This record gives sequence, structure tokens and C-alpha cells, in this order.
Amino acid sequence: MATNRLSRIDEEVKRALAEIIRNDVKDDRLSVMATVTRVEITPDLKFGKVYISVYDTEKKKYASIDALNHGAAFIRTKLAKAVDIRRVPELTFVLDDSIEYSIKISKLIDDVKGKEES
Repeated sequence: MATNRLSRIDEEVKRALAEIIRNDVKDDRLSVMATVTRVEITPDLKFGKVYISVYDTEKKKYASIDALNHGAAFIRTKLAKAVDIRRVPELTFVLDDSIEYSIKISKLIDDVKGKEES
């Protein structure tokens, strides 16, 4: 039951963070193509790891993560107002390249299929 509660909190925080990052964070380093893909909050609600996918250049990806980590206190304050939980976690933003990896694998599979059909 605790994991069900925690997964609901993760999803609610993910939704709120996506909205906060899109509407409230005004940093030139942040890419417009930044997306919250996953949130993992510890069971004691003290810490949260936020996975961000950025569809941009390598330089812009790392600049976006740096901008979000730099503004983590501001984002946490906004999150406290948006989500009603007992304790708002300290946030750490990390780059999530799983979407790019899956696109790369999909292209490789398509190439292999194309060669087999020829």
C-alpha cells in the first residue's frame, strides 16, 4: 500500500513540476524542449530525483539541467504551493536520455529489417 501511495505522489509531483518548469522558470539556459519524464521520491519524502529529457544539442541539454538545479529552491517553493503533501522534497534534476536511446535502438532495428527485406 505504501508503494501505491508513493507512486501517486510521484505522479502528482511530476505533473506539478512539468507545469512549473513550463510556466514559471525563466532561465535562458533552459531549453524549450525540456520534459519531465519521471520523478522518484524517497519514502520519507525528504529527497526527490527528477528525470528531465531534453531534445536539443548536447550543450543545451547540460545547460538545462544546470539551470534547473540552480533554481531548485525556487522550484521547490512553487511545488509547495502546487501540491498538498506533508513535506516537500529537496529536488535534484538529472538528464534522462532513455527516449533518445530508444529512438536510436528503433532506428537500428528498422535498418536491420530493411537489410533483411532486400
